[in-house]
Amino acid sequence: MSVVDVALSPVRREAVHSSGYCYNQAGDSILIYLSVSGSVIPMRVLKSDSIASVKLRIQTCKGFVVKKQRLVFKGRELARNDSLVKDYGLKGGNFLHLVLKLSNLLLITVRTSCGKEFELHVDRFRNVGYLKQRIVKQGKGFVDVDEQEIFCNGEKLDDQKLIDDLCKDSDAVIHLMVQKSAKVRAKPVEPVRDFWFEPVILNPKVKLPCFMWDMMHSTFDGLDLGNQPIRSPEGTGGVYFMQDKLGVDYVSIFKPIDEEPMANNNPHGVHGSSNGEGLKKGTRVGGGAVREVAAYILDHPKSGPRSLSGEMSGFAGVPPTCMVQCLHKGFNHPNGYKCAPENVKVGSLQMYMKNAGSGEDVGPGGFPVEEVHKISVLDIRMANSDRHAGNILIGKRENDQTVLIPIDHGYCLPENFQDCTFDWVYWPQSRQPYSQETIDYIKSLDAEQDVALLRFYGWDVPVECARTLCISTMLLKKAVERGLTTPFAIGSIMCRETVNKESVIEQIVDEAQDLLLPGMSEAAFMETVSQVMDSWLDKLTN
Repeated sequence: MSVVDVALSPVRREAVHSSGYCYNQAGDSILIYLSVSGSVIPMRVLKSDSIASVKLRIQTCKGFVVKKQRLVFKGRELARNDSLVKDYGLKGGNFLHLVLKLSNLLLITVRTSCGKEFELHVDRFRNVGYLKQRIVKQGKGFVDVDEQEIFCNGEKLDDQKLIDDLCKDSDAVIHLMVQKSAKVRAKPVEPVRDFWFEPVILNPKVKLPCFMWDMMHSTFDGLDLGNQPIRSPEGTGGVYFMQDKLGVDYVSIFKPIDEEPMANNNPHGVHGSSNGEGLKKGTRVGGGAVREVAAYILDHPKSGPRSLSGEMSGFAGVPPTCMVQCLHKGFNHPNGYKCAPENVKVGSLQMYMKNAGSGEDVGPGGFPVEEVHKISVLDIRMANSDRHAGNILIGKRENDQTVLIPIDHGYCLPENFQDCTFDWVYWPQSRQPYSQETIDYIKSLDAEQDVALLRFYGWDVPVECARTLCISTMLLKKAVERGLTTPFAIGSIMCRETVNKESVIEQIVDEAQDLLLPGMSEAAFMETVSQVMDSWLDKLTN
């Protein structure tokens, strides 16, 4: 995705009647300004319009497909499609960011100097060097990689140039000409290492497993051989695909702390939090990387915490994730770059998982029930504030069965439950009861042990976040004990029906806080929450 900053210059009054003006006359209509792709579009909406209808109007006026839209207002995503414009406090004269998700695959037509022509579908995040290898394979070796010169609109393309740079404004077809190189190649010069990469281990007692080291070694080798980090145009933060030593495959995803949404070096212009709060309520700017790692640590395998079992994949299948620090010119350095300690980036590094796209590309109808259920358990435990189909990847097991891979956990474990959002609540699989195997896994969970585990790995878990984890796990366990065994039933307790109507879990916490006495310990407060929760669940099940 790409985000364009709000225009600083005033919009001329006559621009309101321009051809890009999305107009709708009504008594409670307001004029807002949509910031997208370097331009500002005046647009009239109703205060009573739903977010879904606003997105539909944007599609009608500008052609941006609804499922590729993400709206951000004052640093907060308008994530609830059924909520109203007025629920988010949007008023006349306000600016609204439109974040667009582009299709990853682009159609490329390749024509050679000898008249051969064929088509390729290539990931827009790949570079020209990768495209050359695809051409060799598709053309059955008619031109060796080292002999290829590729031209687009008469311009010779460098191997490091991204396919995305050739087609920034649309998903149109790219036409390329390939011919043999006439250059005489000189002996390669040994490159000088101008980067730095290493893991961040806060507790020397933590021993990273071999598969984590393999991921980091492959990332290092790719950088060492000059393969640049490739920044994704998607998302609201800095996200980089790290390549292997051949520059053919991705091996990991790096998300620097200082490039997260609202952080100072955010590459998409989404920055400037006035109070340190992130895009989601109850999260903090710069806290996403730690939460990405926490999601992997707490995604225990069925056999128990990973520190004991040593298994790579957990119950929900969160990809292996760790903290690293990296110095490289390929990241976002708005104040200029030099190879110096002050430009070192700290962030999360997650193993790249091969996939056939995300849930947004195909829809949830064909997802296996058990795959949806395992993600629901993770999201409820972690009080995830950002679960939608776009951050669930679709993979395949060796037996060709579909597997769902949950990613993007930078908004889990918030300080409160206000923005809990689970798209799977609306999927048919969530109406099916958990299997006995899933129920047994839920019963084995221990929130206090989980908090201790996070602290062992070096995260000084804030009291509010630890409380969220304990209350969420408590709800999950108590619910299945009372026969509430569908993700829908439990997810509905966690999520708000509308932006301004508190969820059941919020009401439970509020009631417990009203009973809080001066000097009451955290353990005593959690016991009060447990009693209030029992009362609420009894009402819901009787």
